[in-house]
Amino acid sequence: MDRHDQIKSGEKGAWVSILAYLVLASVKLTAGWIWHSDALWADGLNNSTDIIASVAVLIGLRISRKPADQNHLYGHYRAESIASLVASFIMVSVGIQVIMDGVQSIFTAQTATPDLVSAWVALGCAAAMYAIYRYNLSLSKKIDSSSIRAIAYDNRSDSLVSIGAFVGIMGAQFGIPVIDTIAAIIVGLIICKTAWSIFYESTHTLTDGFDTHSLDRIKDTVQTTNGVHEVTDIKARMHGNQVLVEATIRVNPKLNVIESHSITEKIENRLEKECNVQSATIHIEPLTIE
Repeated sequence: MDRHDQIKSGEKGAWVSILAYLVLASVKLTAGWIWHSDALWADGLNNSTDIIASVAVLIGLRISRKPADQNHLYGHYRAESIASLVASFIMVSVGIQVIMDGVQSIFTAQTATPDLVSAWVALGCAAAMYAIYRYNLSLSKKIDSSSIRAIAYDNRSDSLVSIGAFVGIMGAQFGIPVIDTIAAIIVGLIICKTAWSIFYESTHTLTDGFDTHSLDRIKDTVQTTNGVHEVTDIKARMHGNQVLVEATIRVNPKLNVIESHSITEKIENRLEKECNVQSATIHIEPLTIE
């Protein structure tokens, strides 16, 4: 399966999450309003922001499939990171609003005890979201997609948030309704934390940040390729889900052009198979023999 087909398959995971969030957000917001649960209402708002995040990923995946053109010689793979960045701003605004509403509710003493039915709604939604998490996690491994993997982890977080809402509602049944509001504030904090994680990852990618451990693995792969005497410089960056590598190596100065080119082909093949590097530029220099 080539990269184009992988991205197309990844869109299925985004659509599954969007449809699941639409249903669950509607259920939670309705149940939270009818049965007076601040935690379940906040959880529903959380899922509403997740719809935006999933749509952003879907749009990014669609744009990423566009071929390279005269203005985008490396393709459009970074569109996904830009869409995620926009989604993070929307998510944090909702998270702050949920926190402010919860704090205001505490100080104005307008907290009502939620109905027990809302607890079972929260628990059922947690189970449903966990099933979506397992599906997207399996899909991300199959197509090696970091964006779908991120959606899967978000699905898992949402399942835990719903469990937290369940705990808050159950606590309120013991005569302390403020526990439900506190759970809502915690949900708001989780929304903000998720938004920060998406923001950090997106900006890290857009500013050509790269994991040092992965770079060490790439360097070791280049260094251990037959014919390579020394790696004098190596850089890597993310272009959407694409890993781009630039390396300078030293080889035997007595090799001819064909033999030197053969070494670069071995490096490129190993990097693709062992490190999932889609593009590598290898610069060759002669080894200085003293």
